[in-house]
Amino acid sequence: MRTVLRAERDRGISLYQRAEDLESLEAAQTVVLGRKSAFSEIQRSLGALDPDERRDVGKIANEARQALTEAFDTRRSAMDAIVETALLAADAMDLSLPGRRARHGSFHPLTIVERELVQVFTSLGFKVAEGPEIEDDWHNFQALNIPPDHPARTMKDSLYVSVPGHPELLLRTETSAVQIRTMQSQPPPVYIVAPGRVFRRETPDATHSPVFHQLEGLAVDEGITFADLKGTLEAAVKALFGQDRRVRLGPAFFPFVEPGCEVGVSCFRCDGVGCTVCGSGWIELLGAGMVHPQVLENCGYDSERYTGFAFGMGIDRVALLKYAIPDIRMLFDGDMRFLAQFEGVA
Repeated sequence: MRTVLRAERDRGISLYQRAEDLESLEAAQTVVLGRKSAFSEIQRSLGALDPDERRDVGKIANEARQALTEAFDTRRSAMDAIVETALLAADAMDLSLPGRRARHGSFHPLTIVERELVQVFTSLGFKVAEGPEIEDDWHNFQALNIPPDHPARTMKDSLYVSVPGHPELLLRTETSAVQIRTMQSQPPPVYIVAPGRVFRRETPDATHSPVFHQLEGLAVDEGITFADLKGTLEAAVKALFGQDRRVRLGPAFFPFVEPGCEVGVSCFRCDGVGCTVCGSGWIELLGAGMVHPQVLENCGYDSERYTGFAFGMGIDRVALLKYAIPDIRMLFDGDMRFLAQFEGVA
């Protein structure tokens, strides 16, 4: 038995060393230490030996098993190192190759236009003001001179929020509510622009969306006149669309201004001649007017001392005109092919 154990030890070590891969190494271990191996048969027969011989043979068997285990582990580690080296070599990077630049993102066209608008008006001395998208009836309607029975409420088709005990809450229909909150929070003078999302019950089509974006402006101070409004809007339009643009003001009614006007700009596609974009040479851009005295009084301002003007425009509409986008829904679809056109614009 002693001779067989030593022979099996030497044979096993030799088989491990000759193994060329993990599969053949595992097969060699089965041959040397498996249930049907000579080594295992000797271990099973130890019980039949007398105590002294069993102790002597058992010691040799343990030493042989330890030697075989060490030889197996050594060969296994060597093979693992070879495999790891091969994997690293396969994944090696050729540092001589030119690098690939990561693709940079870009601003959304609405963000680009909003930033341009804000930049124009802040350069004229206006500050940016923000307010909540969920408003109450007072700030969204009544303070703006729109009473409960006013037809403007039905025209807007407001979206009310279901909050128990608060039937007056709704998604704001315009950012004019920010003007009211600003006037209630500070004394004159006030020079602000309020960009943000607004919500109305609209059926989506090429020119309408239930969610869109506005930028409204407000100036309240002593001695402000309609001429200040016209000069401000002319400066803004020329900064946005070019110094050769012309501005046209026509009468219009809005409950929160008196007098009110619609502001048109000469078409920047055809220069006022008439084309498929404008139809008549003029593009309607925004509504504006002198702040109604009742609105000033609603906010605690003395309408005999202070006057002001207000204006509001759709950021989405400006984006459609500026970039000749045919459908407003393209601004909200998230199509990367469409958005990729604006890389590097801002």
